[in-house]
Amino acid sequence: MRTLGATRTFIGLTVLGLAAAVLAPSPAAAETASLTVSASVANNCTINTAAISFAPYDPVVANATAALDGEGRVTVACTKGVVPTIALGAGANASGGTRRLASGADLLTYELYQNSGHTSVWGSSGGAVLTPVAAPSRTPRDFAVYGRIAGSQDVPAGTYNDTIVATVNF
Repeated sequence: MRTLGATRTFIGLTVLGLAAAVLAPSPAAAETASLTVSASVANNCTINTAAISFAPYDPVVANATAALDGEGRVTVACTKGVVPTIALGAGANASGGTRRLASGADLLTYELYQNSGHTSVWGSSGGAVLTPVAAPSRTPRDFAVYGRIAGSQDVPAGTYNDTIVATVNF
């Protein structure tokens, strides 16, 4: 009898195995295709400024012969690798190539420079345009704007202003 019981167990397992094979889904045919994923990154820059606010100009004593210096900032953030150029316009009160601050009809001449030694004028064309190295990252970079009001100007008291347009090209 032992043999018969073992045979029944074997037959039962065989039937179960066949039933599982019949009930299992048969593998379907498969086909593959590639999915392309792409993105583009455009060159871009932003520009912001921090004003130059000169100390009071004293045409009688301190600035009777000496210039008055001040400093502002241009902040530029660009796409990594962009080599921007930064231009500063002539100003709202310019005449010819001379920048001027105005208080009504009264004018006070000044200039903007790329360096603290006041030797590289910062303007809007040619060598007067600042060209920094390529942006190492998108992190904003600050560039000092050095302003200088010439000494020896005989002007009346008042609040003198000008507006400069700063432009980043990329």
